[in-house]
Amino acid sequence: MKIVLSGRAISLILVIVLLATTLNTILVISVYNKVNDVGQTDSSGFEYVVTQSGSTIQVRNTLTKEITSGFASAAIAINYALSQGNTIYLKGTFDLTADIVIFNTWNAKLVGDNAIINANGYSIIVRGGDYTKSKYNLISGLTLNNGTLRVGNTFGVTVSNMIFQDCIVGLEFANDNTWTEFSKIDNCHFINCTEGIAFRTPKDFATGSYESTEINRCFFNQHDNSIAINVETKAELSCSQLQNVRIWIGEYGDTNQTGLRLAGTMSQTSLSVVFESFSDTPDRFFGIDITQTAITTPILDADVSFLGYWTAKINNPYDRWSYAPGIAFSQKNISVPIGLNGKYGSQLTISQAPLKITSFKPKIEVNGNFKQGETITVRVKLEYIDNSYSNEIVKVFTGNSIIWFSDDELLEMSPSQNIVWSVIVDAVSSSDSTNVTVKISGYGIAG
Repeated sequence: MKIVLSGRAISLILVIVLLATTLNTILVISVYNKVNDVGQTDSSGFEYVVTQSGSTIQVRNTLTKEITSGFASAAIAINYALSQGNTIYLKGTFDLTADIVIFNTWNAKLVGDNAIINANGYSIIVRGGDYTKSKYNLISGLTLNNGTLRVGNTFGVTVSNMIFQDCIVGLEFANDNTWTEFSKIDNCHFINCTEGIAFRTPKDFATGSYESTEINRCFFNQHDNSIAINVETKAELSCSQLQNVRIWIGEYGDTNQTGLRLAGTMSQTSLSVVFESFSDTPDRFFGIDITQTAITTPILDADVSFLGYWTAKINNPYDRWSYAPGIAFSQKNISVPIGLNGKYGSQLTISQAPLKITSFKPKIEVNGNFKQGETITVRVKLEYIDNSYSNEIVKVFTGNSIIWFSDDELLEMSPSQNIVWSVIVDAVSSSDSTNVTVKISGYGIAG
């Protein structure tokens, strides 16, 4: 039998379908908004929630719903939770009377719902017996007042969405066994800290390596006699990145404030930092202070800025080499080893590592007492970044002479599609001994 619906029935069915669809959409939007509102402040997925309201401190097991209370202090409660589980969620304001310690742990999370920790000079410590025992830990969402977050002998730690306020040392990296690498510091604000971030001289059996550290979207409000970022002697903040960092100096006080103090090394580390001074009469205001023990300075990206007035934008009394895209450099009177009996001597390499060479104009100077019939041959070639080489330019000398390479000779060596890494020079005498010297000089651009 064929069933035929009336127009009224069809209309009623369409209205029901429409209402169901609308209700479903509203529920989806509601759930979506709830998730977005909660964000990283949602305690779901954490094993324990620690709360403090006044003098009442509670630890709640999110799986069993069991609540433990009666703790004598916040530090005891938080350390208890860390001993029971790996992921801890903090709510409230906590007053420390001892350190919080995360030791020899993988994937630990200490996360706050805008929790405030009044540290009273105590620390949150993330540490391994060595880096293999402490990996991928996360500290996030806390305001740390008058305390230190100390990290050592660990791998891949993340510190994010933090406020460090009124601290003698806000965030400290300190190795005493193996090293600490691949750290990420993201979206943190350092307010009135004597040292914002410190990379310490290694102790005991540690190396100074803090390599591959990323500092992103961090902000520093400095006061007198303070340093935003301190890289101590033998500390190696190499192969790292400081990106979208802003350092405000002179807003509070006008004496002895430094953005970046370098006493160690920052080899192949790139800076994208704005240093901003607010003082009209700065006294010992340095954007970057390079000390006597500094080894390799960082690469200043094109968007590094120094705003306002400074004692020195870069204080460099010991003439350490500075690196930046498009930097001009010169090399003067470098002695080239001379081989004998037609066999070339060892190669001399001129480079600007970690920068690449975008241009170089060489000068060859040959001086000395030539023997009867003696010739000196000098070869110059370019090494490209892929370990290939340019055509050689060969110069033959039979007496004292100074020559500059011509534009045509430089063009012959220049790559059509490659990057110049270094200039290689070697020399040879036709005699079995020589009283002649060969020196190379030149100037160029590195980037």
